[in-house]
Amino acid sequence: MSELVTIGRVGRPHGLAGAFAVEQASESADRFAVGATLLVAGEPARVVESKRSRGRPVIRLDRPVERGAALEILRSELPPPEEGSFYDFQLVGLDVEEEGGRDLGRVAAVQPGVANDVLELDSGVALPLVEACVQEVDLEARRIKISRGFADPR
Repeated sequence: MSELVTIGRVGRPHGLAGAFAVEQASESADRFAVGATLLVAGEPARVVESKRSRGRPVIRLDRPVERGAALEILRSELPPPEEGSFYDFQLVGLDVEEEGGRDLGRVAAVQPGVANDVLELDSGVALPLVEACVQEVDLEARRIKISRGFADPR
């Protein structure tokens, strides 16, 4: 498992001074605060300017970076998630089982949705990440148990 966690991507330029919009940004605003250090292509870059535009963070780093590059931090810098919450990377790779024991596949990705995030499985199944669907997440057993009726029968 990678020691780095992606917290955003370099997006469209914003202005002429080298600032850019952060795409797929972490919900934690302090990650992009002036003085914060991020890793871009494995090299540290410090945030020297930070603001919001149209609800998204807009930052400028102390060095030029390529559009589309991942903005990362060390996993050890993440605070523990709140009770009953998980980081996306913790869910990727977990086996998903419907109540009753039917195997549905493995989590390939967690995608943001309009109303809620969606678990995309390697089997092609997409499941809403909501309490009514997800009964249990067991990180130690590497398994997610979901309620019946959320996965189309095969």
